[in-house]
Amino acid sequence: MKVLTVLMVCLGLGYMSSAQSPVGDWEGTLEVPGAKLKIVFHVTADGDTYSATMDSPDQGAMGLATSSTTFEDGKLTITATQLGMTYEGALDPGGAQMKGVFKQGPGAFPLNLTRVKGEPAKLDRPQEPQKPYPYKEEEVKYDNPKAEGVTLAGTLTLPNTSGPHPVVVLISGSGPQNRDEELLGHKPFLVLADHLTRQGIAVLRYDDRGVAKSTGDFGTATSADFATDAEAAVTYLKTRKDIDASKIGLMGHSEGGLIAPMVAAESDDVAFIVLLAGTGVSGTEILLLQQELIAKASLVPDNVIALNRKLNKRTFELLKEHGDDLPKAKEEIKKYMNQEKERLSDADKAALDASMGQFDQTFQQISSPWFRFFLTYDPASSLEKVSCPVLAINGSKDLQVDAEQNLPAIEKALKKAGNKNYEIKSLPNMNHLFQSSDTGSPTEYAKLTETFSPIALNTISNWLKDQLK
Repeated sequence: MKVLTVLMVCLGLGYMSSAQSPVGDWEGTLEVPGAKLKIVFHVTADGDTYSATMDSPDQGAMGLATSSTTFEDGKLTITATQLGMTYEGALDPGGAQMKGVFKQGPGAFPLNLTRVKGEPAKLDRPQEPQKPYPYKEEEVKYDNPKAEGVTLAGTLTLPNTSGPHPVVVLISGSGPQNRDEELLGHKPFLVLADHLTRQGIAVLRYDDRGVAKSTGDFGTATSADFATDAEAAVTYLKTRKDIDASKIGLMGHSEGGLIAPMVAAESDDVAFIVLLAGTGVSGTEILLLQQELIAKASLVPDNVIALNRKLNKRTFELLKEHGDDLPKAKEEIKKYMNQEKERLSDADKAALDASMGQFDQTFQQISSPWFRFFLTYDPASSLEKVSCPVLAINGSKDLQVDAEQNLPAIEKALKKAGNKNYEIKSLPNMNHLFQSSDTGSPTEYAKLTETFSPIALNTISNWLKDQLK
């Protein structure tokens, strides 16, 4: 379910000359065992706050998010916690070269970068709105009183008509996300917010804690922690005279569709929720099917898919069995993998050995607080308490959160809640991002020019307007 983003901001270099600044596009070649990979960093700044995205063109990965970017004393540090990656580079006095090291998991590899001259190629994203907008836009900040040191920064868009206005809070998917939920050159939340605000509905979208202009520690937080950030948004909106406090709703994508019911189940202030590719079953079930569906779309042989499912299923079970005793869990998972290896063919043994070469990095990711919470959390525990109106939509070609697995589970939980006002829809030929898609594979996301299907946008706004009459 990982959806990776970074905030793209206007340049604000202050006193710094361009030669001394890391702002710009940087490329280099990363040499790792068995491969040479082109790496590109796009560094931007807003005053003295830096942000970056990363491309790995040879792997078809563009616009990958980073969780933090700093530049001090001529040294640039870019970290992407979700990838287990850090780049540290020293800018030369002329400002055209950078010598550094790329670290991922236990590996550390030299990576020298060269500033790219001229304008980088622009992706065709025809749905992105262009200023001036026919509505008001305001930068906002608010604290989360339930989380020390967390201040959320975001954008509130308001119709030009007189208020008070109904409002939707957008909640992003998993991984460190900016307010636009930016990934692979797309800005789904920007497009969604623009569409809804033009329909007379205010929208608040915000940077995840610890991302871009929001403070806090993203890496130690779980979905339950992120739920308190969404709750803080509702509390903030209730203080505004231009917002109708009786018409505050939540709209979550992917993990955000898990978080919205968590908040609505405990708060009478939430008037409605919209689940965009939201989950109805546990993270363990989600991930096992997700891995299988994406592998099939990638033409991985059935026997390999079956083996991977078996290995992952037992890995997740061991992780849950040993709770917070992570050294014991790591030991048992390694032991299990080695036992299974003895049953494999030579070719499969070699493939597993290659995978185990990254074991420490993989274990660091799956043993994080977020991942362990996600594995075991059952969304039904919240959905069964939701009494406000609910719209749940998934794409029929979503390979990350399968519609057939999740929509019936969401409906079952809402029925158990006695909820009479809900709508469940599978939208034909749409992927996890609600793009019109041929296969649904994540490899298509960046290639598609469509950011958010107009059919999906209208499905959402029409339902909202019915609820807000």
